[in-house]
Amino acid sequence: METKDGFLVINKEKGCTSHDCVKQIRKLLNTKKVGHTGTLDPEVIGTLPIAIGSATRFIQYLPQGKTYIGQIKLGIRTNTDDIYGEIINQKNWPKISDEKLDQYLNRFRGIIKQIPPKVSSVHVNGERAYKKSFKNENFKLAPREVKIDELTLMKWDQIKGIIEIKIKCSAGTYIRAIARDLGEILNSEGCLFKLKRISACGFDEQNSIKISDIEKGQKNSKNFIIPTISALNHISSFVLKNEEQINFWQTGRAIKVDINYFNEGESFDYKKPIKVIDKKRKLLGIGFLNKDQFCINPKLVLNAK
Repeated sequence: METKDGFLVINKEKGCTSHDCVKQIRKLLNTKKVGHTGTLDPEVIGTLPIAIGSATRFIQYLPQGKTYIGQIKLGIRTNTDDIYGEIINQKNWPKISDEKLDQYLNRFRGIIKQIPPKVSSVHVNGERAYKKSFKNENFKLAPREVKIDELTLMKWDQIKGIIEIKIKCSAGTYIRAIARDLGEILNSEGCLFKLKRISACGFDEQNSIKISDIEKGQKNSKNFIIPTISALNHISSFVLKNEEQINFWQTGRAIKVDINYFNEGESFDYKKPIKVIDKKRKLLGIGFLNKDQFCINPKLVLNAK
């Protein structure tokens, strides 16, 4: 039986790498074309969308926001910025009210700059930072701009020094870096204690499935595969109305359009991708609007001729 193209949302368990999940799905579905939408650290659990078949070509067009629930442990700093690393410093944490702590969290809301953890997948002179770190090399990472859309203080345990937060952020945000930096701002130390991703790239944990359930045969993964077109609801659509247009599209030629078709939607952004479909709502690919030439230029074409 041919594997359906689309997205399978995995509820990743602790100790498993994102690459491990991809390898297991390849084996279970007997297909080579499988990829994930963004790495989750081995100790982090939760939502890991996996692209299958032609869906791997659409990963870059998915929404990029991610949401986490995490716990920060004050008083401890490690070489990995999470609780699993080697402790490099310990310090008392302040006695502080929920209200005051929430005010400190303001420093992490909106667009901020953060230095990624040294044990991260950021490239440094062509090599991953974590590889350099494991070799005890001396290097510095440049600050990177990230966006924190929401940051909610859910619980503050003064006795244990544990802060629980919910955070909605852009891709590339390191929650470990927030834990480290918050500890410093509070004149203490901080590291990430626990982390769960509850949504990523437009998918959430309600639609997720554990690989262990598939392996045991308790659930059929094919029933959980989300069609690629359903993952692209956030971008505008353009319908090809006849065979001539579809032939033009499949041979990589521009499609003439009435610019008013897009002006009807007030929120339309000319710089953003457009999903191209046929009258039966079958996904044909991704294009970009050329406003000056009144046409859509193909960028990604399914079933190209």
